[in-house]
Amino acid sequence: MKKTNGFKLPSMFRALRHRNYRLFFVGQGTSLIGTWLQTTAMSWLVYRLTGSAFLLGVVGFCSQLPLLLLSPFAGVLSDRWKRRTILRVTQSMALLQASIIAALVLTKVVQPWHIIILSLFLGVVNSFDIPARQSFMMEMVEDKNDLSNAISLNSALVNSARLIGPAIAGILIALVGEGACFTLNALSFIAVISALSMMKVKERPAHPKNKKILTELKEGYKYVSGFRPIRSILLNMSLATLIGLPYATLMPIFAKNIFHGGPHTMGFLISSIGAGALCGAFYLASRKSVLGLGRHIYIAEAVFGAALIVFSFTTIVPLAMCVLFFAGAGMVSMIAASNTILQTISDEDKRGRVMSFYAIAAGVSTFGNLIYGSLAAAIGAPRALTIGGSLMILGALLFARELPQMGKLIRPIYIKQGIIKDIEMEAAAGPVDTIEGR
Repeated sequence: MKKTNGFKLPSMFRALRHRNYRLFFVGQGTSLIGTWLQTTAMSWLVYRLTGSAFLLGVVGFCSQLPLLLLSPFAGVLSDRWKRRTILRVTQSMALLQASIIAALVLTKVVQPWHIIILSLFLGVVNSFDIPARQSFMMEMVEDKNDLSNAISLNSALVNSARLIGPAIAGILIALVGEGACFTLNALSFIAVISALSMMKVKERPAHPKNKKILTELKEGYKYVSGFRPIRSILLNMSLATLIGLPYATLMPIFAKNIFHGGPHTMGFLISSIGAGALCGAFYLASRKSVLGLGRHIYIAEAVFGAALIVFSFTTIVPLAMCVLFFAGAGMVSMIAASNTILQTISDEDKRGRVMSFYAIAAGVSTFGNLIYGSLAAAIGAPRALTIGGSLMILGALLFARELPQMGKLIRPIYIKQGIIKDIEMEAAAGPVDTIEGR
């Protein structure tokens, strides 16, 4: 079998042997390019209309706030209802949102308050979409041995779109304006809705509905907060998304004020993040096991933080693009590794609720958007990123201290699932590389 760079290509893409996942991969890939067209156009539109760093943060805040409020309830529903049905509805609502904003922009009547309300609406949609989509992964990929690969390929898909979408958006905005980006995003949702309709999904065992939603919500919270590995990963994710992920909100400021460019400059900066993220995702996809991913989390997090610090002092576009490459690689590696461990160690009947708390951990970036917007307005965007990167490195060190205890608790789960297959060999060879890494 042909090898490239030391690993087998078929092994890297092994999750695609599942028909449902192939359909998802094609449909979601098309839709994600549209999503990044809209994300890039939205940032530029807000800054063009208002010239306000603070309002950039407000729009990001509004798009993420519903995740914090609604995701726990959405996780309960994801464990109760058919996840594919939930996804059909959420994707249809996202299509509607993109169509409305496209119409407002093309007719030249769009106002900042329109964008804020539509961002809130999309946040509500994503509150239900994210837990369902993440936990639906196991239904598309029935072999647990392929789950890690599927999650990594999905991250590669997201970041391929991050690489392609912003660059196209920058060109479209410069040539014909933001409206074209919103229109193409609306059309892209047809692909993922069609893919979901074509899937043949094995029905999950019926979930008892005699319990109240609040009761199941409390059960999910006790499970997440009471199991140290899940709790530690989610807390680390929350810290990273609060002080790390919102840095992209400041890209219009760097493109215009620091690098003295236009929308094409912003597109290239964001695409550099996507290129690094894509490489990080493919590296994880090439791994054959979840063993050792815990160590990978804190290393990737430290790289991410260091890259933000270096970027904050950069004034040359090519150098900035190189640094953002490493920021993207660290970012996606940390997130995908965290996601993989969470889905692997979670009980099946609680996976939807676990992934809802994962969505909340991602959603705290809404406060990060406000923090970065306020800091950028007060002390400048470069200094804001310097602070954020320093805190990321501190978070990585704290997570590294947790790994030994986490490894002891996760090991029995890996043994039960067959991930660690030979306990006697383990005893002879020394500690197994479960989560810490050697």
